[in-house]
Amino acid sequence: MRIGVHDTHRVDLMSVEVGWELLWKSMNIYEEKEVHSLRNIGFAIIRTCGFLPLAIKVTASVLASKDQTENEWNRILSKYACSQSMLSNEIEGALYLSYDDLPHRLKQCFLYCALYVEDSAILRRVITRLWIAEGFINEQPGQLLEDTAEEYYYDLIHRNLLQPSNGSFDQAVCKMHDLLRQLALSISKDECFIGDVETLKGENISKLRRVTAVNKKDRLVLPSMNKVEVKVRTFFTGHGPQSIEDTLFRRFLLLRVLVLNYSLVQSIPDCIGKLIHLRLLDLDYTGISCLPESIGYLKNLQILSLNYCDSLHKLPLAMTKLYSLRCLSLLDTVINQVPKGIGKLKFLTDLRGFPVGEGSDNTDVQDGWKLEELSSVSLLRYLTLVKLERATHCSSNTVLRDKKHLKALVLEWTSNSEYVSKTEKVFEHLIPPRNLQTLYLIGFIGRRYPKWFSTTCLSSLLHLILRNLRSCVLPPVGQLPNLKYLRIEGANAVTKVGPEFVGYKNGDPHCTELVAFPKLEWLIITGMPNWEEWSFFDEEALANERGDDGATQIQKDDAQTAKLQIMPCLVKLKLLGCPKLRALPPQLGEDTIGLKNLELVETNNLKTVEDLALLSEVLIINKCEGLKRLSNLPRVSELHVSGCPNLSHVDGLISLRRLWLGEDMQEISRSWVPGLQMQHQHLHREDLDVYTMFSS
Repeated sequence: MRIGVHDTHRVDLMSVEVGWELLWKSMNIYEEKEVHSLRNIGFAIIRTCGFLPLAIKVTASVLASKDQTENEWNRILSKYACSQSMLSNEIEGALYLSYDDLPHRLKQCFLYCALYVEDSAILRRVITRLWIAEGFINEQPGQLLEDTAEEYYYDLIHRNLLQPSNGSFDQAVCKMHDLLRQLALSISKDECFIGDVETLKGENISKLRRVTAVNKKDRLVLPSMNKVEVKVRTFFTGHGPQSIEDTLFRRFLLLRVLVLNYSLVQSIPDCIGKLIHLRLLDLDYTGISCLPESIGYLKNLQILSLNYCDSLHKLPLAMTKLYSLRCLSLLDTVINQVPKGIGKLKFLTDLRGFPVGEGSDNTDVQDGWKLEELSSVSLLRYLTLVKLERATHCSSNTVLRDKKHLKALVLEWTSNSEYVSKTEKVFEHLIPPRNLQTLYLIGFIGRRYPKWFSTTCLSSLLHLILRNLRSCVLPPVGQLPNLKYLRIEGANAVTKVGPEFVGYKNGDPHCTELVAFPKLEWLIITGMPNWEEWSFFDEEALANERGDDGATQIQKDDAQTAKLQIMPCLVKLKLLGCPKLRALPPQLGEDTIGLKNLELVETNNLKTVEDLALLSEVLIINKCEGLKRLSNLPRVSELHVSGCPNLSHVDGLISLRRLWLGEDMQEISRSWVPGLQMQHQHLHREDLDVYTMFSS
């Protein structure tokens, strides 16, 4: 019996052996003999964990950092007895051990996560900002606070105190398990409150430091506080309130974090300038149309988030007085007027939604910032440039290249331009530093890519996202040495993906040594309505290049020598909305030795999916109306099929353990499901698990 990583159900008391296996494997010990002498103590630890997989895993994280001796493990057991007497139940006692083992800096960060309501997604970029604003992050020599905060985040994941989302490639999204959240709330119950603030009494407010207001009414009403001293440092609002009393801004004078997002608040009062300790102000998704000039009094403000504010078109002049500002985020907020002097904010590390414009020499307010204004902002770590079509020139190649901390860059063109050549010249000057790890290209309107789009300038790139490209070709990125994640969305003009995408050129003398996408792990391609052909190299061209004296053919063994290796590290491949694609490249079944997950959605022109001998776990197929045959998939263990009315032949799935069928597949599957069941019974002496997927 195997236990899922996030399974919250108790296992049977007789499954102590299963718990023991989970314990030592969770410690990254791959041979039981390494801890065999500790087996009996291990059984006792498993019992204290209530046979709960979550508790076993977090306890294993504690044990992994200790000496593997009987004395050390017995010490952990004795600490459990002490913690159990402090908390409400045995499971909390077991989980408390992992909390108690944290250094002080991580304890604060862990407890803070409990402010998120149950089952909320926790975004890395958001929670690390909150920790910084609260002062939880210790400064490290030569390192930005944001980098240190991310180290804290991944440390909590490594200790199994935060669970990363399965759909997130780089663990950028996580959740807090309900039991761990209950533990955190139990530990911090005197300082934290989550619920309807109207139910609070004045004397209770005096003890609170952090509040999440869950209010379903249109107006957020605070309780009567009379002369009570309010020491709340963090205040979150949940979804819903259309207005908030000025009391929040007049009485909560020690606030460091104020999050009003997802509310319909339409105005911020002038008295916000009195919150002189405020370090983070989050107004995402609000209905505000302006910010008061009094915001300039917030000298300690580090983070200002104004994403998705549809009615906000102008930033106040006082913005340039926020000299402590580290993050300014304006994503999908159409800002038409900005104050001159963004370069004065020299501590900016995160600038999202920078509206490009031509600036102005004569006024304090301008229609966008010049690219050159970024030259003096040297600490940038994440940068999003929007409306790049409005840049008529870029006078220097060093606007971005000298920014040694820059890890992520987003370049966005929001509309068409008649000046394609000018756009390409500006793009050519936006040379990123060699340490860049993430690059987004959104809406590029040019026909050719810059020369710096090469293995030299992008040697550190890990993530590349190409969205809504207007060009008929994709950039040559197959030779980027460290690229792990590639996503292509909405390249409507592309009809063929071939050798140019790999980075191979006819006549290349090193073609026999080429490995295409050497470290790529995830490849996701969506919204390619005109894409028909997919190949990695031109075998005929390779053959012709090897001929002598005008010969056009080579021997068969020479052709095999010229074969290229394709995506040897690929784990996940997803194709969505590619209705004209006729076939998958055969190399997917030959070179992708790590391929575990293949998902095909709305690839209507595919007739067969076969000979993928290396695909080892899950195959998901949905809305592929032309698909007729699935064959020779010997390592696939789980198959999901729906929306395939012509699928009449399925065989060669000798490792299949679970079959999921859509409601619409019940009739057509009768011709091949019995064969799969007979095969499974013959090979494994048990029935094949078949499930029905019901449409929502």
